[in-house]
Order: sequence, then C-alpha cells, then structure tokens
Amino acid sequence: MSADAEQGFAPSRPALEPYERDAGDRPPFILTLAEMKLLSITGVGFFLDAYDLFIINPVSTMLQYRLYGGKSLPNNLQGVLKASANIGSVIGQFGFGYCADAFGRTTVYGKELMLIIFATIMCISCPTGDLSPRGSLLWLTIFRIVLGIGVGGDYPMSASVTSDRAVIRKRGTMLAYIFANQGWGSLVGSLATMVVLACYKHVMNDEGETSKVDGVWRIVIGLSLIPAFGTLYQRLTLPEAERYKKAKHMSTDEKDDLKDGVKVSSSSDRSYEEDKPKEKAHFREFIEYFSEWRHAKVLIGTCVCWFLLDIAFYGINLNQNVVLQEIGYAGKTGTAWEKLFKISTGNIIITVLGFVPGYYVSVLTIEKLGRKVIQIQGFLMTALFLAILAGKFHTLSNASFIVCFSFLQFFFNFGANMTTFCYPAEVFPTKYRASAHGMSAACGKAGAIISALVFNTLTSKIGTPAVLWIFFGCCLVGAAFTLLLPEVAGRDPDVILAEELREKKLQQRR
Repeated sequence: MSADAEQGFAPSRPALEPYERDAGDRPPFILTLAEMKLLSITGVGFFLDAYDLFIINPVSTMLQYRLYGGKSLPNNLQGVLKASANIGSVIGQFGFGYCADAFGRTTVYGKELMLIIFATIMCISCPTGDLSPRGSLLWLTIFRIVLGIGVGGDYPMSASVTSDRAVIRKRGTMLAYIFANQGWGSLVGSLATMVVLACYKHVMNDEGETSKVDGVWRIVIGLSLIPAFGTLYQRLTLPEAERYKKAKHMSTDEKDDLKDGVKVSSSSDRSYEEDKPKEKAHFREFIEYFSEWRHAKVLIGTCVCWFLLDIAFYGINLNQNVVLQEIGYAGKTGTAWEKLFKISTGNIIITVLGFVPGYYVSVLTIEKLGRKVIQIQGFLMTALFLAILAGKFHTLSNASFIVCFSFLQFFFNFGANMTTFCYPAEVFPTKYRASAHGMSAACGKAGAIISALVFNTLTSKIGTPAVLWIFFGCCLVGAAFTLLLPEVAGRDPDVILAEELREKKLQQRR
C-alpha cells in the first residue's frame, strides 16, 4: 500500500509534509528530526499542564506560611484554589477545540500559550503585602482560572495539530510522547521547588525569616515562563496541515455530491482561504455527524471514560498530602523550611516511581497492544491497587504503601490517563477532531473539579479509605465504558467518513 493510500488520500495529493514522510522501516518510537521538532512545539503545553497544575500542592503549603502563619488555608478557599485551573480548563477545552475545527488550527494555535503566559505573570505579581490573606487567595484563584483556559485549550490544539500530521502507524506513539511531558512537568516542578528552597535555606531556616517563602513560590511558578516563551513563536508561525486542508475540501465536495447527485465543483479551483468553514456551518455539520448513534456512542465513550478517570486521578494527585503523610513525607515536623523540603522530596519519589515509567511504557507499547487493551487493563489494575490501599489503608507499612501507590501511579499512566487523551485525537475525523477532543477533555476536567472540591470534605466525613473505594468504583465503570470504543490502531477516520458519505449518496440516488 502506498503512503498516500495508507493516509486515505487520492494519489494527486500534494507532497507530504516532512512530519508525514515515513520509510516504515523503523520502530514507531524512533522519531525523525521533523517529528522531534513537532513534538518540541506541541509537547511543551503538557509539560506546563503538569507543572502548573501539580505545583499548586507545594505552593498552597507555602501560602500557609506567608498568609496564615503556618495554619491551614480555609477549606473552602483551598478547594477552589486547587480546582481553579481545572475550572478554566473546561472553558478552554470547549472553546479552543471548537474554534480549531471551525476556523483552522493555525488561526488559533499559540493563543492558548499567550493566555498561559499572561496568567502566569499575573499570578507571580500577586500583591500579598497589600491584599488580605483572603484577597490574595482570590487573586490567585482568578488568574489560575485564566491559566486553566490556556492549559485546557492546549489539549485539543496540540492533539489535533499532531494527529493531523502524524503517519498513521506512528500516530499513537506521537500522541503518547506529547502526553508523557506531563511526567516531566511534574518531576521538574518538584525539582525546581527543592532547588529554590535550597537557595532560601539560610534566610528561612537559619535566620528564621519564614515570610521569605513569598519569594520561593513566585520563582517556582515564574520558571514555567521559560519553556512557554521558548515555543510561542513556533506555534504562532506553524503552517496549516495538509490533512486538515484536504479534510475540509473533501467534506465540501462530498456535500456537493449529496446535494446535487453529481459533483458540481472542484476544490482545486478554490483557494484554501476562500474555503474556510463558517462557524454556523461547522456547528450544524458537527450536530449532524454526532446525531448518528454509531458516532454518538464513541463520543459518549471518550467523554465518560475521561470523566471517571480524572475523578480518581486528580482526586489522588491534587491531594497528595494524604499520601505523603502515609509514606512519612507530609512535613509535619521540623522548621517551616524543613517541612516544605520534605514535601517536595516526597513528590519527587512519587513522580519518579510511578509517573515517568508509566508514560514511557505506554510510548513503547501503544502501537503493539492497542489503545483499547491498554485502557481496559489500566482501569482494572488501578482499581486493584485502589482496593488494596482502601482495604489496608491503616495497616500497610510505609514501604508497602510506597510500593502499592507507585504501582497505582504506574497503571494510571500505563493506562487510561494516557489513552483517554489519545483516543479522541485518533478516533474522530479531522473535520470534528478538535471539537470532540475538547468535549472529551472538558468532561475529564469536570471530574477533576469534583475531586478537588469534594475530596477534603468527603474525607473528613467518611474517611480516606471510603473515598478510595469510590475511586475504585469509578475505575471499574471506566473499564466497562471502554467497550463502547473501537480500536484505533491503523484506523483512518477520514477514510471511514468518506465511505459513510458515499454510502449516503448512493442511498439518496436509489
């Protein structure tokens, strides 16, 4: 099969972009220079996603010492602060996803990174000396919502930009590489916190000026601006993918066929700029496509699986203080500096043991095992380890708890946390890919918001083991909903859409 046939396009298609050229004689995880360049542009968003979302754990602890003299933040404000970026993410995922399909990737790409940069600058500019403690937390909450809009927008944008350009046999691997940057973002966030704390040890620990922690959290958050600025220009100048252009032209021609019975116009006679889709037309076509059950059930599957996964995943990872306490790194004793340093050390242990290895096992196996197998086994294995943690929560030794929790994190990432991102970018046609991915991701963030807002309150009422049993149930239901999804390895959704449109045309002629 030729490269053109494999991609589902006519032989007259223009020359492939560098990202799409593939000799086919290398394992999928070995990348070309062009592919590595593409991943350096698209992957930074997920690095920042993990860095910004998970850094809030140590930062909120620092704010205790800066704003409340070491006492805990008010429960209601702490929950909203931790959920704020995810609240913004829902808005960004819906909005950017829809706009990317309706107006083109290049029209939108880069704007989400500009929002991240703006919001980060505003967060580190918080006037804690002039505002009340509550006012400072509200300031940070507002701009972390804006940050979340940018982070959320990066999900459908980077997924679609990559999937539009990837060779089908390597598409899942490319997406897995992008998402694996979350592991590095979490790791670098913990390392950055430790390094900056080490620089402040003398003034905070030896001289007792605990308020200097105000500088620590600003530097830690501000460091994320470096990769953001480093890739902004490349995103703003990235050309439109040939696959996206072809999908738009193909769709228009097929619509002509359905309307008139014969093809009445040729996309080659129209410029791409003249053929850009209008917002209302795209919305109507999107509703028409997903009004069919065969398409709707797939969207339901991607949305529900991501929702259930994030209830458990973010319920654990946005509240790691509970886990750190169990493994002896909660930072309950010592000076303020020693407590903060111990928490950061615990975060690194968790990340190194579970996060990064799980992501890269997915990278190496996603094309061999397939997305469906990885997602189902991931849900089932995380359910198993959640059950062990819930059932033996108060009796496991520190070593046993660390091992069990590490396996839990490993199978989150060699499992549904990876594949719920990959599925929407692969299973839906290019024409609707970003919108459907944005909807699926937004459902996931809705689950994360629920966990962030409810976890602390629910834990105090029914206990941590009972909450872990709830997460266990979410994972089992997630495995069941995965059965709605087809395997997407080697599957070209644009070819399938074209065939469906031809079938409709034939039915109308009859």
